[in-house]
Amino acid sequence: MHMAPIHPDRPIDESARPEGSFCARAMVQRVRWGTGLTQDAFARTFRLDADALCEIEAGRTLPDAALLAYLQVIEWRPAAVLDALDQGDKPV
Repeated sequence: MHMAPIHPDRPIDESARPEGSFCARAMVQRVRWGTGLTQDAFARTFRLDADALCEIEAGRTLPDAALLAYLQVIEWRPAAVLDALDQGDKPV
């Protein structure tokens, strides 16, 4: 029986003290779960790389600063993000 390696929850800020840190995987999952979408649907809806999202949620990689900022906006104002993405599809 082959078991996948276990990856620890890595903090977003490696220099943060434990009481002031939070892990990348938990942050990404919290935002995605808040939308009720699967990884693939979340990636498609918000135009993210599905493989990168999977790697972050598995704890194998950390999101960059731009993705963290984008996720915060998705969490706080998902409708505004969807409106902006919809406007981007319309000709000027």
